[in-house]
Amino acid sequence: MLSTPLSGYSGVVQRVVDFLNTLDERTFSRHGEHHVPSDALEPGDAVTLRTALRQALSGGEPDLTAFPLRLTGNLRLTADTGTPWLDPVVESVAVSVATGDWKRLKLCAAPDCRWAFYDTSRNGRGRWCDMEVCGNRHKTRTYRERRQRAG
Repeated sequence: MLSTPLSGYSGVVQRVVDFLNTLDERTFSRHGEHHVPSDALEPGDAVTLRTALRQALSGGEPDLTAFPLRLTGNLRLTADTGTPWLDPVVESVAVSVATGDWKRLKLCAAPDCRWAFYDTSRNGRGRWCDMEVCGNRHKTRTYRERRQRAG
């Protein structure tokens, strides 16, 4: 469930997913390993951008007005955030929106996870960052609840 390269998908999408996952909200335990939430960023513009992007994943496109982009002579979008490492992230977000990849970026539906992932499902309705972890936990929980109600 750690961020792994997305086979067949651009580095643009991978950059955005990696940036979104600088906030790790996972709190569940798996095989005796307890995930401890963490934040790899210091307060500032990067956190502001990440928060806005994670909120936008709940529906809609990200608002990049606080992070202006311009079109350079070679028809390339460029950002100038004042933080050099953040510029490629803003540019990647803009490209993912323009190419339609943004619609497939999601946060895991598990409330104790919320890991960002790129939905590779055929119909684009994937809900879990990892079906074998979060999807299985959800299905097992609902199965047990149904059985308990029936029994």
